[in-house]
Amino acid sequence: MDFPADVKDPVASTPVEAPATPPVTDLGKHEYYLNRELSQLAFNLRVLEQALDESHPLLERLKFLLIFSSNMDEFFEIRVAGLKKQIEFQREQPGPDGMGPRDVLEVISQQVHAAVRRQYEIFNDILLPALERENIHILRRHQWTPEQAAWARRYFRDEVLPVISPIGLDPAHPFPRLVNKSLNFILTLEGDDAFGREGGYAIVPAPRSLPRIIRVPYHLTDGGDNIVFLSSIIHAHVDELFPGMTVRDCHKFRVTRNADLEMNAAEVEDIALALKGELSSRRFGTAVKLEVSAGCPDHMCEFLLEQFNLTESELFRLDGPLNLHRLLKLPGMLHRPDLLYPEFAPGLPAALEPHRNIFESIRREDQLLLHPFQSFTPVVDFLRTAARDPDVVAIKQTLYRSGGKSEIVDALAEAARNGKEVTAVVELRARFDEEENLQLASRLQEAGAVVVYGVLGYKTHAKMSLVVRREGGKLKRYAHLGTGNYHSGNARLYTDYSLLTDDDALCGDVHRVFQELTGMGKPIKMRDILHAPFTLQKQLLVMIDKEIAAAKAGKPAHIIIKVNGLTEKRMIKALYKASQAGVKVDLIVRGVCCLRPRVSGLSDNIRVISLIGRFLEHSRVYYFLNSDPQIYCSSADLMERNLLHRVEVAFPIYHQKQIKRIRAELDTYLADNTQAWELDAQGQYHRLAPGKHRSPKTAQQILLDKLMN
Repeated sequence: MDFPADVKDPVASTPVEAPATPPVTDLGKHEYYLNRELSQLAFNLRVLEQALDESHPLLERLKFLLIFSSNMDEFFEIRVAGLKKQIEFQREQPGPDGMGPRDVLEVISQQVHAAVRRQYEIFNDILLPALERENIHILRRHQWTPEQAAWARRYFRDEVLPVISPIGLDPAHPFPRLVNKSLNFILTLEGDDAFGREGGYAIVPAPRSLPRIIRVPYHLTDGGDNIVFLSSIIHAHVDELFPGMTVRDCHKFRVTRNADLEMNAAEVEDIALALKGELSSRRFGTAVKLEVSAGCPDHMCEFLLEQFNLTESELFRLDGPLNLHRLLKLPGMLHRPDLLYPEFAPGLPAALEPHRNIFESIRREDQLLLHPFQSFTPVVDFLRTAARDPDVVAIKQTLYRSGGKSEIVDALAEAARNGKEVTAVVELRARFDEEENLQLASRLQEAGAVVVYGVLGYKTHAKMSLVVRREGGKLKRYAHLGTGNYHSGNARLYTDYSLLTDDDALCGDVHRVFQELTGMGKPIKMRDILHAPFTLQKQLLVMIDKEIAAAKAGKPAHIIIKVNGLTEKRMIKALYKASQAGVKVDLIVRGVCCLRPRVSGLSDNIRVISLIGRFLEHSRVYYFLNSDPQIYCSSADLMERNLLHRVEVAFPIYHQKQIKRIRAELDTYLADNTQAWELDAQGQYHRLAPGKHRSPKTAQQILLDKLMN
């Protein structure tokens, strides 16, 4: 595949001069590392900035704003909750950057309060008016016409009133346990009720079973798309829940809780049963954040903070809907393709077209795909064909996230029913997909598949399929290896590599990894695959050392790494040493990055960029100029959890044509000057721009134009 000359890196293979400044010798100093939590927060802020980027269609800008909300929920549920737990259990440990949990929480509070104010300013002052200009109206209560108000009253009485459960607070009705991220109202009542009880506080949980945004019937509007929030309908009619009493104040609130699951490996006998028990407790974990409507009076806020054992710094007053992320359903309710990214047909190599025999195509040549620019269908077809092929005798598969309605799971179930030996390694602990994974595991077991749950204490994050087929009287193996999940929906939104191969060495290694996962024994030596937690980190360090040796010998030396996160201290130290030796280091790190680039004498030769665009950058690639082979694709980020506490694989790309292709694609990312953000020595990200006399280069669009049909 040929790329335009202007996206090539003209100095990609040239040696880099070692810095004139004497190299830093103490690589462990706190100031050489960025804080993990604050780096993740910075990524979320880059996502928020996309809402202001007019190069994105309007509804896509709205999506970025809403994704920021859901990202921040998870940030508090996991990262903030983890910091608070360290403090609670007196296990406060500073990170490599030297900041303790209390210091980090203080900075997070300051930055998030400012970010949330900015988010609602963008929503209220920029996006809502822009939607209005497109005849899309999100109606507040004061905007309802008399006819719309009458419709809302009927909707409340017909749809809401039968399912809503108001709770008056008194000694018999203490403050209720409210589900994580549920929308609720707090109100004050005056008067006595039918039992002679005096008014006071009451809580009204918004029914979770009802849609949060509702379309106003067309005949009640002047045209266009008109939407109301369920919360607006409840708020307008909340007095009907307390007949004969007076509602004085009514305000929305929402609590976010610790949603991380913990299981003690020494105490768990059945991981599926243990996980089922933990899932119910996740909904009622320790509170970490309280959101209230902007006008909520101080006495109500103080009451709620007391109930949730939170402080003023953990309170967020929001000038608009509290459940903003619920608006993610809005684009699907509208018929406005002009306000969305244009549809595209993912590319499909001729060798993998449906009428071709996929096993013959793989035997002729390894097939490399880059999703979503190229179709995920061949991966599904690989398993679907195997399920129906009478010559296939066995299928082995890892499943981390596959989705509730999964074609992959359907194919595995069909294979099991057809008498194939199907083994599925289902990672139940894929965060926030645990319940779905329990259900798909049951489906596979009912179909006759053997289901195992990996190794307790080590999440199975590797992405592998192995098909065993009888050919010419002998058994032959085929494998799929990927950097992303077996989730057809994600494959349309995430960038990931897939390799379909019949290579004996690779397929043999995949078989050995499955042996480790399903059986017991000492680590099995792999021929070509690098796998965590055993060899991946060690071999990456060896390959970095090769580049250092080459640079010291005056040879060209270059490392390119594309990952979602870089936090592991040994890897960062090794990259610092490479920079000091004169190795050119290019890092494409979408999210968390704890390495500090461009520091004199430490990381002069390291460049870090992050890309935020239409697709979520998700592929992991390691390129080493002086390694053979030069490129590995992987399921693993360079983080402690991936390298030390997960089962991961990195697989080599053997064929020079494919090595050249991936290298060209990496150079395309490195040349991006529209969606790339560069990290500076102070830990700040700056969005790149083409500059004078330079043409704009958008990596994702270049790849889309080259690879799609």
